[in-house]
Amino acid sequence: MEALIKAAIPAPLHLPGRSAAIQRPPNHLSVCRSRKNGKVNGLYSTPSPSGSEDQGDEQMPEETIQPSNLEAKGKHADIWRLFKEAQQNILFLNKQRLLVTEELEKANREKQLLLDQIEHFQLGNQAVDGRANGTDRLSIFWELLHRIDSMVLTRKVTIEEASNWRRLIMDSKVSIADVFSDVLDQRDSELLEKLRHFADGSKRNGFHIVQICTEMEPLVYVGSLASYVTGLSRALQRKGHTVEVVLPKYARLNLGEVQGLREIEAEFYSYYNGQLHGNRIWTGIVRGIGVTLIEPIFFSSFFSREKIYGYSDDFERFAYFSRAALDYLVKAGKKPDVLHIHDWQTSIVGPLFWDMFVKLGLEGTKILLTCHDLNSQCLEQPDKLGLSGLEPARLHRPDRFQDNARASLVNLLKGGIVYSNKVVIISSMHSKGRIIRYFGYGLEPTLATHKDKLLITPSGFDNSIWDPLKDKFLPKNYSADDLEGKAVCKVALQHHVGLPKDASVAVVGWIYREVSDIDLKTLKTVAQSITHGGGQLLLARIDKMTNLDRTSESFVKDLEDENIRFIDRYDEALSHLIFAGSDIILCQSFEDPTLQVPMKALKYGAAPVALSFSDDRSRHVVEFNHDISEYAQFIKSTFENISLSQALDEMRSNPSKWKQKMADAMDKDFSWDAETCDVHISAYAALKNL
Repeated sequence: MEALIKAAIPAPLHLPGRSAAIQRPPNHLSVCRSRKNGKVNGLYSTPSPSGSEDQGDEQMPEETIQPSNLEAKGKHADIWRLFKEAQQNILFLNKQRLLVTEELEKANREKQLLLDQIEHFQLGNQAVDGRANGTDRLSIFWELLHRIDSMVLTRKVTIEEASNWRRLIMDSKVSIADVFSDVLDQRDSELLEKLRHFADGSKRNGFHIVQICTEMEPLVYVGSLASYVTGLSRALQRKGHTVEVVLPKYARLNLGEVQGLREIEAEFYSYYNGQLHGNRIWTGIVRGIGVTLIEPIFFSSFFSREKIYGYSDDFERFAYFSRAALDYLVKAGKKPDVLHIHDWQTSIVGPLFWDMFVKLGLEGTKILLTCHDLNSQCLEQPDKLGLSGLEPARLHRPDRFQDNARASLVNLLKGGIVYSNKVVIISSMHSKGRIIRYFGYGLEPTLATHKDKLLITPSGFDNSIWDPLKDKFLPKNYSADDLEGKAVCKVALQHHVGLPKDASVAVVGWIYREVSDIDLKTLKTVAQSITHGGGQLLLARIDKMTNLDRTSESFVKDLEDENIRFIDRYDEALSHLIFAGSDIILCQSFEDPTLQVPMKALKYGAAPVALSFSDDRSRHVVEFNHDISEYAQFIKSTFENISLSQALDEMRSNPSKWKQKMADAMDKDFSWDAETCDVHISAYAALKNL
């Protein structure tokens, strides 16, 4: 600016004398001022300080003008004018710069949009290529099996031919991605030709399991069954076995979680109440597991309701589904090693299988029943068994379906136990003997009679999601070998919920599902013991199916304290942080198949402490190691008899021992891949030898 002003100042005037006429300074910027709107090439010029241009041409009286004053005023006027012009030009240039910047940003956005479209297109191409490279082998595997199912139902191939192909495909999971990477793009005729030339010859090692059930996470979730079906299926497939799931097509299914959902365009009928009824069959893939959904046409109201369970016709609904599932397996030509059924809802599969279906090409198939809740049994009138084609008179007997207490009724779960080759009971802490004696809920005589086929296993949890070393929700990951990140997570948790930040303070998390799980008197006692000892208490509802209600508000107000916090909403990220940031996790009991709170606590280095015992007798009866699960043995030897106050004292008085204790717990594997999976594989192997 200074250089511009100096360059624009005219040279000094040389006056011959005071009496000589004073010449007017040349107006070297008059051209700029004469342009329209005062612009020259887009730049601005300012008018003379004297006003209009006509005034600029007037001469002052010669006698009133002093040469020195004239020179000074001329210089001042030119400098001021140039300064104002420079300001206007700077403003104009800045405006132009902003316009250019906006245009550049717009061009960059368009460029990025184009790059995104190119990337999306490339990823689409890579997805096809990636299948052959193994990035989506399970999807190809199930797409191929579902196409075979469809061709069987549409009678394009025979059941025997399809069965042989399935065996080859299940034996050759690794190589099929290379051979059938374009399965979706091929017509049936092309696929048939390729299948007929496909042979592997490898010896079969894994089992083929079909789970017939009523829940599966994340499609439909009510209780522990949903996570069990998905967690166990994925664990089994990771160990080389093939698992597929058959479900009712509920109206409230989360179909957004189904990959490649398609309806098989074929007529499929199943028997019910003396007639054949049409069904629609849908197939897809959920977390790497092949899924078949059965949708009744005539009885469409069976599964188009708001709830999954709790209706007066639940027996009819699930009896229809169970029979339809078996009809589908036979008509699709499937010959699994194991039909894995669950609870009373699909227990009728057992007698249906042995009375009717075993002779329809399923001679090599066996039945395994999992009992998630022995207290849920379903008592019904015997004649209702006839709806599915069974003979009530043959089944309504003390050694079959007749209820042990109410002889006039049939007990669906009892019948499932009787007609299954193996029975797995989900129990984290109880032994088989204790369940038979005390926790059979009226089925004790039946369990005792069939004790040789009973197996006990704890639940599991998904360690691909719940692992502090890989947990994406944690501010810093950690492991049993490096616990530094746990202290970071504690401070982050305190900050997030508004507790005073102090890594040395004991943080106790209380995870619950429903308000009814919390006894107000117990809560006050626990809160006082924690806060009086300088600790902090965080209560959080971890179940996404429920929300805080008015019942909770009363005790929330009663326990207002700077060291107590209530979380009344489901927050997935926060639930992970609670496990990672807590030193102790309070559990309603160690029998927790739904939320798996004790197992997750162990994995994250937090001590699981039980608030109460489900049955005091379990504390005094000697358990034999071979009769209880590995999980139960570990809990009994470490945490079962430790109270909250004892845990807090041990943590404060001997921190190094406490730290080692937590590291040892973290090293244990209680995920689906461990004991739970091993128990089932042993059961499947035993079934093959029957």
